[in-house]
Amino acid sequence: MRLAVIADIHGNDLALEAVLADIDALGVTDIVNLGDHLSGPLNAARTADILIERAILSIRGNHDRYLLTVDPHEMGLSDRAAYEQLQPAHREWLTTLPVAHVYNDTFFLCHATPTSDETYWLEALTAEGTVHMATRPAIEAEAVGIDYPVILCGHTHIQRVVRLSDGRLVVNPGSVGCPGYDDDQPVPHKVEAGSPDARYAIVEQAAEGWNVNFRHVPYDWMAMSQLAESRNRQEWAQALATGFLG
Repeated sequence: MRLAVIADIHGNDLALEAVLADIDALGVTDIVNLGDHLSGPLNAARTADILIERAILSIRGNHDRYLLTVDPHEMGLSDRAAYEQLQPAHREWLTTLPVAHVYNDTFFLCHATPTSDETYWLEALTAEGTVHMATRPAIEAEAVGIDYPVILCGHTHIQRVVRLSDGRLVVNPGSVGCPGYDDDQPVPHKVEAGSPDARYAIVEQAAEGWNVNFRHVPYDWMAMSQLAESRNRQEWAQALATGFLG
């Protein structure tokens, strides 16, 4: 079986359309979506419309949760920008999404870790804010009790595969729509993909085990960069145009 795994679209409808076209061209029919669908200064409502129309199996990320639970006047800029675009039907769709899901008795889906929607799993931070790969014991500790051969997570926007000591795989497909961001929690840091391409993964069962194919898909990223700039979000414009923050 082949499964397309997408995550962290962040309202980038053009990137989502390019990824879905790539998936369709490859003949992959099964798709799962790991959360953070809408938050950002881009096209949240149209992104939701695409996901709803395609009936893509989706779970809820931390920013999806913020859109449902945080007072709009207390939201961050990206959440507030998305919130102001959403119609009641979009918010209702968000309320139906689970925080985790098991697909086909094989794949465990979560946004960040099995127990948190906003904790880094495969990556860790130094006190100075350098992002690096987490230790194997720390990664394996979060996977205790998740007895499925493939565990899928997103959140950090970094494409990565980790094979646990018992053979299970943990896969992060990268971000469809946000190739760079900065954050001040738990310490100030930034994540940069290094190119503006839309990213996702295909996981396929082969005779020797699970094959993970990371895809980088070009699209009209300058249109999205210019949209972000028109909405006074220069950091988004820079990341969307280049994959770097500066």
